[in-house]
Amino acid sequence: MRCSPQILFEFISTPVGLQEWFADEVNQRENQFSFTWNGAIDEAELLEEFENEYVRFRWDYYKPSEFFEFRIEQSPVTNETIFKITDFAEKNELKDAERLWNQQVNDLKHRIGS
Repeated sequence: MRCSPQILFEFISTPVGLQEWFADEVNQRENQFSFTWNGAIDEAELLEEFENEYVRFRWDYYKPSEFFEFRIEQSPVTNETIFKITDFAEKNELKDAERLWNQQVNDLKHRIGS
């Protein structure tokens, strides 16, 4: 990504930032986030975050050991900002999940001008 970790962190950790690329509407009440797409609402709990490094959520329908995570790293060689996503999906849903995440990341890149 062509942006600083601080800018990217705002896009992955705040309702305003997430609403720019991830969902139509995002609301937060303490550690509970509501994500809305085309009128459908999904709830996720913010499990953990470390400023400018990562944010980890769990959808309310995930098993306790499952989560999705946005992680920011910097290449020690090129100093580029690297954006990594970890998510859980059923084997038969992997291609659809990958396609969805690729589309979401492309939206994010567009929003930050990367």
